[in-house]
Amino acid sequence: MKKILQLGCGMVGRAMALDLAGKYSITVVDKNIDALSAIKGIKNINTVQADISNKQTIKDLCDNKDIVLSAVPGFLGFNTLKNIIEMGLNIVDISFFPEDPYELDEVAKQNDVSAIVDCGVAPGMSNFIAGYHYKNQKIEEFLCMVGGLPFVREYPFQYKAPFSPIDVIEEYTRPARIVDDGKIITKPALSEREFIFVENIGTLEAFNTDGLRTMLRNLKIPNMKEKTLRYPGHIDLILALKESGFFNTHPINTDSGEVIPLEFTSKILFDKWYLHPNEKEFTVMIIKIRGLENNKKIEYTYKLFDTYDNNSKISSMARTTGYTATAIINFILEKGIEQKGILAPEILGQNETIFKYVMDYLKERKIVYNKSFVNV
Repeated sequence: MKKILQLGCGMVGRAMALDLAGKYSITVVDKNIDALSAIKGIKNINTVQADISNKQTIKDLCDNKDIVLSAVPGFLGFNTLKNIIEMGLNIVDISFFPEDPYELDEVAKQNDVSAIVDCGVAPGMSNFIAGYHYKNQKIEEFLCMVGGLPFVREYPFQYKAPFSPIDVIEEYTRPARIVDDGKIITKPALSEREFIFVENIGTLEAFNTDGLRTMLRNLKIPNMKEKTLRYPGHIDLILALKESGFFNTHPINTDSGEVIPLEFTSKILFDKWYLHPNEKEFTVMIIKIRGLENNKKIEYTYKLFDTYDNNSKISSMARTTGYTATAIINFILEKGIEQKGILAPEILGQNETIFKYVMDYLKERKIVYNKSFVNV
């Protein structure tokens, strides 16, 4: 039986471990013993409480493993990826780290490693779908709108986070890179707000976020943009916090001592944004790809609307994010992968065999990207 090392056991990590345990032996590592207790005792899953940031600990755990799955918080992501690459193991990574993964491309090639990064829902499936069409179509415009939200709108934020709050805040503070008329430009996160009507839900608000990531390097598309979706009103609260300094990373002095505002804010928001295990939520994604195909102007639309799974008790965001990564893990372990270095989803998506495999894998788990097209 093939052996997988999984780093991180948050809400998404739990979903991935359960999905993989049906076919493989998986060792799941996390510092939080409570997170590990949710999967302890399940067949083919071994749990280890350890500090993932300790390189020697991870090196010991990598022994006799076939592949690594990284689901660590963004602030640990880059160094964790670097450590695994240097150990010579293939890795699939869903951590949303701010650094450029291609800084590790040569190191990965030197160590004969395939390192698949940003392998979630967005970034992840959005890139994957863009890459597939990039090979088959001259794309002129790419737009992705995506969000995960609770069905019950609880004031004031009307939001629950399946990830670490600090990773969500990163989306709200990192400047958004978009492509306009062939040029990469930067706009403030949360900018260019617009209202979008979503079937089954109603009106949501879309705003710029930095979700294109590796697509900026790998796909020469003249117009590209990603927007995040939230309930109307959420963004105004975030802007108020941002402008008031709650997301600042420089320490400030208080009567009780030195405080880093971002760390304080993250701890406060953890309770407010905590997505309870059985709380109903949904993921919505709309992708529009416009361009030329066979000398005809055509627009493709992909729509995903996925909800909390009552049978498995797994959140939609955990399923849609995690199963993208487990699909790639399965593909590599079953069929192998020849390309080495840093591999972004838009590169893998250009391989028709991989594209079909992942889409079928997700469909088997009732995650369906409905595709339609019109001539324009």
